[in-house]
Amino acid sequence: MKRLIVPILAGLVLGGIVHLVGVLILPYLAERDAYSRLSAIGDVNTVTPIDDPSSEGAVLPASDPAFVSAVCLYDLGDGALKIRVPTTEDYTSISFYTRYGMPFYAINDRSAGRSVIELDLMNAKQKAALPENDEVTVADRLVVESPSNEGVVLIRGLVRERSAREAIKALVDAAGCDSPS
Repeated sequence: MKRLIVPILAGLVLGGIVHLVGVLILPYLAERDAYSRLSAIGDVNTVTPIDDPSSEGAVLPASDPAFVSAVCLYDLGDGALKIRVPTTEDYTSISFYTRYGMPFYAINDRSAGRSVIELDLMNAKQKAALPENDEVTVADRLVVESPSNEGVVLIRGLVRERSAREAIKALVDAAGCDSPS
């Protein structure tokens, strides 16, 4: 009986390691990940509305039909981006993901406390190159540092009533994702 315990424990440990490595490496090996599916419907550094989920499926799986969504695929290789999103009456959120789906920042209209959420998205080198200005505070300029040069910005607006869907869609479509001027 004692001879069986060591091989069984070794098998369980080895199986756990193989499972963990497989789960962690899968996003890097997937051919049809979210970034590649979204790049088929939109251009880089522009906001692209996402069609409402239908019975045939959705661009992003498990999309909530109570939200109107748009995405901005970003590439910070040419410089920082300015993200501008008008808020809706009910709820607006902006989520940031790396190219491989790792979330690294999120903000909503309640935490922003403004009618338009404005922030600068940049990588570590671009953020380090910012001039230090004592007159500009964190409340004046929100800077989000991306861990990678490529990724996805997901913009979502809640539609509480069906009759307000087009108005919310117009607000989400008015979002901007471009180089700062």
